[in-house]
Amino acid sequence: MLNVGALREGYVLDHIKAGKAMTIYHDLKLDKLDCTVAIIKNARSNKMGKKDIIKVECPIEDLDLDILGFIDHNITVNIIKDEKIVEKKELKLPKQVVNVIRCKNPRCITSIEQGLDQIFVLADEEKEVYRCKYCEEKYSGKRNK
Repeated sequence: MLNVGALREGYVLDHIKAGKAMTIYHDLKLDKLDCTVAIIKNARSNKMGKKDIIKVECPIEDLDLDILGFIDHNITVNIIKDEKIVEKKELKLPKQVVNVIRCKNPRCITSIEQGLDQIFVLADEEKEVYRCKYCEEKYSGKRNK
C-alpha cells in the first residue's frame, strides 16, 4: 500500500483524468516552486476507473488554480490548512489563459515577437471558445477531451 503523508497547508487535486497529472504539473509551473509535490498516477477510482492525484504542500496563495478550469472542470480541488480540508473549490472556465494555448495564426504578433505572452480571452463560455487577444484567432475545445 502506498502511503503519502498528510499536508499541513496546500492543495489536493483529485479526479484528474488518468495520465494527465504531468501536464497539469507543468501548466501550474510546479517545477518552478520550492514546495513538496506528490504525483499519484493511475490510482484506482470507483467513479473513474483510474485517476491521477496531485498533492501540493505550499502556501495557498502561491498557486494559481484558475487554469484547471480550462484543462478539466471535473477536477476536484481540496484546499488544506492545518491538515484538514477547509474548502472545496469549484472550477470554472477562466476569463483568460496566458501561455497555455499557442496561437496558430502565422501572422499573429505572438508568432513574430519573441517573449510576448500568448493571451487567449474567453469569447463564448457555452461553447468553450477562446480567442487570441492580439489577432482574434479562435481556439475551441479543451485539451483533455
